[in-house]
Amino acid sequence: MENKKALIIIPTYDELENLPKLLPEVLSKDENIDVLIVDDSSPDGTANWVEKEAEKNPRIKLIKREKKMGLGTAYIAGFKYALENNYDYIFEMDADFSHDPDEIQNFLNEIKTYELVLGSRYKEGVNVVNWPMRRLMLSLFANMYTRVITGLPVRDATSGFKCFRKEVLKAIDLDAVKSNGYAFQIEMTFKAWKKGFKIKELSIVFTDRVKGTSKMSRKIVREAIVMVWKLRFASMFGILK
Repeated sequence: MENKKALIIIPTYDELENLPKLLPEVLSKDENIDVLIVDDSSPDGTANWVEKEAEKNPRIKLIKREKKMGLGTAYIAGFKYALENNYDYIFEMDADFSHDPDEIQNFLNEIKTYELVLGSRYKEGVNVVNWPMRRLMLSLFANMYTRVITGLPVRDATSGFKCFRKEVLKAIDLDAVKSNGYAFQIEMTFKAWKKGFKIKELSIVFTDRVKGTSKMSRKIVREAIVMVWKLRFASMFGILK
């Protein structure tokens, strides 16, 4: 990886079933990859397990938070950590194997040319496994709605598997990002696009989690519906940070 340092940020809440298998797989992809777990005080002891693993392996990092604060704030904490520690490439990734670790190398190849690489479920048809039809239709609608309202030229604006160059995160006012869930993913990608960064959609297959519980809620959906209008107007009036 040309001595470029990568950090894969994985937010967790009750992911003790998945991490013991996931972390070795992720770390095996490249020796210049570190993993940062941002844990929201998981009742199942996720943070305690990660803490013990970090003592054995300096490539495993941990941020422990006092309560459940949401996906967006977890990633913002991770982004700030990455910039403070001078990582070149910063990933977002789920803990539940819905994002295939085997795709990591493809992201690293593309990020040499582009500044934001998105793992897209919808670039080439619909590449989603094990989702109920209602969830799939909601996701497809959310992405179509986002494209229509904001003009964002990507098929999968709500994707949570992505890789940023550090320059992208430095250009975005991270303290101004307040959204979570779907809305957070839309907001980060929209701001990167509006700031002129080159975006690549990389076709991936998304497989719904086998272990653990989905964090999707109606609140997350409502937030995304409102967020796209906020982004559109902020962009129109030149107040996008």
